[in-house]
Amino acid sequence: MAPPLHPAPASNPQRERDVPTPTTSSLHALFLRAVDPSRPASWSAAVTDLLSSGDAVAALATFAAAVRANPAALRPALPPALRAAAAATSLAAGRQLHLLALRLGLFPSDPYSASALLHMYHHCSRPMDARRAFDEIPDPNPVIVTAMASGYVRNNLVYHSLDLFRAMIASDSASVVDEAAALVAFSASARVPDRGVTASLHALIAKIGLEKNAGVVNTMLDSYAKGGSRDLEAARKVFDTMERDVVSWNSMIALYAQNGMSAEALGLYSKMLNVGGGIKCNAVVLSAVLLACAHAGAIQTGKRIHNQVVRMGLEENVYVGTSVVDMYSKCGRVEMANKAFRKIKEKNILSWSAMITGYGIHGHGQEALEIFAEMKRSGLRPNYITFISVLAACSHAGHLDEGRHWYSAMKQEFGIEPGVEHYGCMVDLLGRAGCLDEAYGLIKEMKVKPDAAIWGALLSACRIHKNVELAEISVKRLFELDATNSGYYVLLSNIYAEAGMWKDVERVRFLVKTRGIEKPPGYSSVELKGKTHLFYVGDKSHRQHKEIYSYLEKLLERMQEAGYVPNTGSVLHDLDEEEKESALRIHSEKLAVAFALMNSVPGSVIHIIKNLRVCSDCHTAMKFITKITEREIIIRDLQRFHHFKDGLCSCRDYW
Repeated sequence: MAPPLHPAPASNPQRERDVPTPTTSSLHALFLRAVDPSRPASWSAAVTDLLSSGDAVAALATFAAAVRANPAALRPALPPALRAAAAATSLAAGRQLHLLALRLGLFPSDPYSASALLHMYHHCSRPMDARRAFDEIPDPNPVIVTAMASGYVRNNLVYHSLDLFRAMIASDSASVVDEAAALVAFSASARVPDRGVTASLHALIAKIGLEKNAGVVNTMLDSYAKGGSRDLEAARKVFDTMERDVVSWNSMIALYAQNGMSAEALGLYSKMLNVGGGIKCNAVVLSAVLLACAHAGAIQTGKRIHNQVVRMGLEENVYVGTSVVDMYSKCGRVEMANKAFRKIKEKNILSWSAMITGYGIHGHGQEALEIFAEMKRSGLRPNYITFISVLAACSHAGHLDEGRHWYSAMKQEFGIEPGVEHYGCMVDLLGRAGCLDEAYGLIKEMKVKPDAAIWGALLSACRIHKNVELAEISVKRLFELDATNSGYYVLLSNIYAEAGMWKDVERVRFLVKTRGIEKPPGYSSVELKGKTHLFYVGDKSHRQHKEIYSYLEKLLERMQEAGYVPNTGSVLHDLDEEEKESALRIHSEKLAVAFALMNSVPGSVIHIIKNLRVCSDCHTAMKFITKITEREIIIRDLQRFHHFKDGLCSCRDYW
């Protein structure tokens, strides 16, 4: 049975518009120019050339013409025809070609046809059909096994892929593992939670001598990188001993950046620039370094990287441009983010979402919704990620009605089922508005299991609105998810303290002690002239600590004259009021702000990064400081951004 002249179209509608089916006259013209109908190899070359040029539909039509014109052309042209069916994701054509291969005896005996057949089924998202075909091959060679394993990875059946890889080694010897097989194996190991898999594969490739292959080692490094901080040490050992190229430098920098180790990422980037040997910065490296700047809040370093982006002519690049937008947003410079956003020539869904998020996290909900409206006018359809950005913007800005509208429209108009991220935004939004019962009701109706972020959002709302009953329900669920997180105990203790329930405060403190829970030390960092300065509570390690404390004392006097009263409600009740005030005034964010005010240019924006939630007293203090010093202060804490200006905060006192 010959495949149809017009095989099933590709699943991408845009491709259907862009790639017209060849007409009889156009094919005839092609034959006159390039095809000798009497030579089977000529037909095979025509199918291969059309496929290589990206016109899979024309390649299939040419094969169909060969069937009619010269049956002898079927054997040499069948493997490229199968690959054309794969490229066009035409399962109908692929199945007919499968039948034809059986009739001609090309399957399962011919390895080229067998490999192409597996490739076709995998690309048409039919891995089980590929497996049935694979099982018919009496003695599959390593190339065919690798093709099957690669297809499994493509369809996210990574454990099946690794099983095939292990079987290939066991059946013969490790010598059958070549570069292609190792690449597939590491691609699979990158997607499994068991990080021991990557380590065992590493040992194998070292044993068989592939540890010097740049492609294999880069893929191995990427696999280690997917393991997160647990595999940092192993990844760095690989990196330090390998023959490094720009791909390996980027992988290691990205590994540090994605795990919040910004100093290490930026340090490695500086080292890369100095090694020479033809290693040049590219768009991928710049995106990773910008991510590190975003995590660290390193605005000055981020600006320098942005200048390099401009010099390299990459401002219009959607990937680099989106990274610039994200960096400025996370460093508190939302207007600079918008300028970078406008420079991107062809924006994708991620760049629009990044700009919506940028406005949203700084409390500019209206601007975020305007960007969303502009995106829809551009013709892009909102997706799962976009609605996370939109709902988060509504949450940060307190736009209850808009949030409810888009949450409903997401399901009804766009057919997107909400995930935990969307639920988290809605719980946060409802909690901000004081609709705690509605928020709790939404959690109980969830089709997916609520995570710690959702229960944490409800707990935060309970703190603001002093709802002890729901707070206890939230904490119970949070303890079930992670009983070692000190933040939950601290927040519950604060809720009890602010309600004057001191016996319950003691009970929580007892739980912390008996369970061996340790609260991580709170710290705040501020970047000045490209250098990051770190401050802990009561810190006296900084070389300017005497000047900082002296400046802070004078600043506190001015604040109290302006009406500031220390909020001692959540400080341990077994201290007297004077001791409580003393404990509050040496919090890390106050020290960091005092240092920045002393050493920065008047009128410049101060940007602080804090590893824990900012306390109520420090939040109040920052509002007073901005009013009396006429400076803007941006604090990014564990929960959100706080943009303090003229005695107000962008969070509207909800965090």
